[in-house]
Parts: sequence; C-alpha cells; structure tokens
Amino acid sequence: MNGERAGTRERRRRMVELLGEGDVSVHRLAAEFGVSLSTVRRDLASLADRGRITRTYGGAVDHRLPERSWRDKEGVQRAEKAAIARAAAELVRPGDVVLLDAGTTVAGVAHELRDRTDVTLVTNGLSTLLELADADVELVVLGGRLRRPNEALLGTRTLRELRGITPDLVFLGVDGLDALRGINCPDHEQAALKEAMAECARASWVLADHSKLGSAPSGGEPSGGEDAAVRPAFPYWAAMPPGTGLMSTADATALAAYEEERWNVSAVHAY
Repeated sequence: MNGERAGTRERRRRMVELLGEGDVSVHRLAAEFGVSLSTVRRDLASLADRGRITRTYGGAVDHRLPERSWRDKEGVQRAEKAAIARAAAELVRPGDVVLLDAGTTVAGVAHELRDRTDVTLVTNGLSTLLELADADVELVVLGGRLRRPNEALLGTRTLRELRGITPDLVFLGVDGLDALRGINCPDHEQAALKEAMAECARASWVLADHSKLGSAPSGGEPSGGEDAAVRPAFPYWAAMPPGTGLMSTADATALAAYEEERWNVSAVHAY
C-alpha cells in the first residue's frame, strides 16, 4: 500500500485480521482502533479496492472467509431442516418428476422420498445421491463438474442435461436468501444453475431454515441501519421467477418481506 503512513498500514492490516474472524460493524472497528467512522469507511474502501475484503452495507467481510461443506452444515438447525423436508415431501404426488438441488435440507427431502416407488427423482447433489444410493426410488443424476465444498455437480454439461427435463417440482437449497435479489451463491455457475432449475420446473420451492433469511434482508440493507453488522454474504445471486415458493421456519416478521414481494410463502413449525 504505497504512500500510506505506517500507522494506517498497520491499522488496515489488523482490520483484515479482524474481518477474518467473522461479522464486523464499522462502529466496532472505530472503537477497536480509536478512530472516527469516516476513517474506518475510508480504510474499508481502500481494502475493498485492493480486493482484500468484500464490502457489505454498513460493514465488511474478509474476502477469504471459507465456505462450509455440506458435512459441516448437516448438524446445524437439524430439527428445522427435518420439519421443512417433511413438509416439502408432502407436496410430491404419484407420478411426479422431482428435481432436487444440492444441500442438506434438500437431502432431507430425498430421505423422506427414498421409499417412494411412484416418483422419479433428479439431482445434481452428492448428498442427495448418497442418501438415495441404496433406495428403490427411480433416480436420475445430472452430470457435470463436482464443485467442492458444497458437493454439487454443475457447469455447461449440467445445464445442457437440465434443458431436456421439465420437472413437476424443484426443491432448492440456499446459503442465504433475499426477497428481492433471490438466492445468494458463492459461485457464478451455481447461481446460473439455480436460476435454470427454478425456471424449468412447473413449481419451484426454496427450502430455508430461519437462519438463511437473515443474511441479506430485503433491499440489501441490514435491518439495524447503515452501521449494523451483517452476516457474511457471497458475491453472486440467483434471481427467482415470480411466484416461487418459500418453505421456511422463520417467524412471521421475517417472512413478511417475502410475502410483500409475492413469494408463495409456506411457514413451517419445527417440532
């Protein structure tokens, strides 16, 4: 960082370290370093310009924050995910062709459907494939490149094979969700595939436990205002078509923004 004073350079180095530990607001950074909010914002802008961090509205996240694997995720919010999976499986009728995205909640739907001999399941998710490997259900696997750590098959081959299918239902997994922008994704190919999945099915459903709806509030601004801390977000978005379903354990307040944007909201109670 040519031209910077030694104190500024050291402060910005320490900021990157703090951002690597998780969510950080501008107020916390100002208190940590004893500087003004405007100084913090200049520091963050400089770091973002150099690709050291990713800015969010009111805060920042380390650009190097790791993406969790599906094995790490499967033990989180288990009761909520199981309740959502049961509710989703109840929508599947005899004779349906069901497209199952990658993700732990969607793998839960596969578990609920594993004994159904009257449906066809199509998937690009390794977790779903493993769930159904020894089941009697009819299973079709979309080809493609295996993306780690979320263990999803994607790419041009996956999209090409998807064009030959019109599923009755698609169930999509998410890391984060926004009422306006759609599904937050860590990879541009993943975002493109989720959009294609939602558009090709007769009915599409996003499956999200309550924690997924807090990552990017409607409109892209955290509910606490400009200087509120926000959860880390990925850089890509998969837009959902009008009328997309949202099946979630979130409370009525969190779901209201989606209803306002004309999502087909179905509240699920974990038990």
